[in-house]
Amino acid sequence: MLFRKIETLIEEHLKSDTKKILLIDGARQVGKTYIIRYVGQKLFENFIELNMVEDSLGERLFAEVKTVDDFYLQVSMLAGNKMKQEENTLIFIDEIQAYPHLLTLLKFLSQDGKFTFIASGSLLGVTLSQTTSIPMGSIRKVRMFPLDFEEFLYANGLNEFAISAMRKKFECEESLDEPTHNKMMDLFRKYLLVGGLPDAVNSYLNDHNIQLVRDIQSEIHDYYAADASKYDEKKKLKIQRIYDLIPSNMENKKKRVVAQNIENKRGKTFGDYSDEFEYLISSGIALNVQAISNPVFPLIESTGKNLLKLYLNDVGILTGILYGNNIRAVLNDEKSVNLGSVYESVVASELIAHGYKLFYYDNRSKGEVDYLIDDYNSLSAVPIEVKSGKDYTVHSALNNFVQNEDYHIKKAYVLSNERTVTHNGKITYLPIYYIMFFQNTPNTKDLNF
Repeated sequence: MLFRKIETLIEEHLKSDTKKILLIDGARQVGKTYIIRYVGQKLFENFIELNMVEDSLGERLFAEVKTVDDFYLQVSMLAGNKMKQEENTLIFIDEIQAYPHLLTLLKFLSQDGKFTFIASGSLLGVTLSQTTSIPMGSIRKVRMFPLDFEEFLYANGLNEFAISAMRKKFECEESLDEPTHNKMMDLFRKYLLVGGLPDAVNSYLNDHNIQLVRDIQSEIHDYYAADASKYDEKKKLKIQRIYDLIPSNMENKKKRVVAQNIENKRGKTFGDYSDEFEYLISSGIALNVQAISNPVFPLIESTGKNLLKLYLNDVGILTGILYGNNIRAVLNDEKSVNLGSVYESVVASELIAHGYKLFYYDNRSKGEVDYLIDDYNSLSAVPIEVKSGKDYTVHSALNNFVQNEDYHIKKAYVLSNERTVTHNGKITYLPIYYIMFFQNTPNTKDLNF
């Protein structure tokens, strides 16, 4: 079984005294159902799993459910012998987005308290935005992502001791020894190929066959594009077009979405596609990075609406589109292949999975910086530059950025293939794999007041 960090969160929530129902959001095929089923069957004597997509295509028992009693009646028809007490019965409502009215019902199920509940869905961000009565205060929504790089390391046999030792090196800003660095770079490049979709990771671990991995990634990529039709029949073609443009946008110098290219119509603006962008981001199949021209903490106050970068939610899907079955392009670090967009994609997915909202610096005269994140300890923005080649110390835009006294920058990072951790003024150079240890968590010393 693949190790998933979210397992601990789910287990702690189900063991707690909270009345809130945990709602796991996330794109399709990231492992939501599997991990909930695993934890639920481990903790509860009576585990009842209800798949609302299957019901909507079959008997439609829950299609007209409006009350708690109606809900219980339908559950009893499927698993009445398992409906015992709250402490030993977990009801898992999977693919809840198929019946948006059940999202409203969660509030009343929570208040009723007869059983323990958990729910999940693949388009919850979209569905909740269209739900007239959101059960605020009764749910705890958590987004799940594909396996991050740390989880991929566990899948490949590294243990907690090894990862903890590396984390300590990162925290002390120390380099790994050369053999360990080489091993980490080898695993990192394999992660670029395989990505973090559980089916792809399991296929790689079982067969080490890139064709089988690519087949899985291609199928899921098609699923994601096809899901658009479930959102809005009139807008699905534009959604699919924006989604299909993401890899080619990544290969452009600016990498951002150009509204006029979506339908090849002059005069089109971002406002013309606001619903389409919202779908791609809310569904979890695209990761958004917003432009900042005035990087003052907190960054959200300075965000721009009209400049946006989109990344695919899984780096394996991206490398499959860009390089197909040619693994040499990635594994051998071919000089003729620019992996800049691939490295940026990994950093985006790692940072978002670790709790950061993503921004990038865009200034017409001073250039671009790949990422900006908020640092709540220093109350300042932290710029991050990502380099895939040997010229990792060349970054004029970053230099200008950190030297601008108006921005109050305390520190900055450059991530690259270089093993050694070094410093140049405010800039710290880190190996690319250390991105797995960036975590947006508060300083626990400052939580009491």
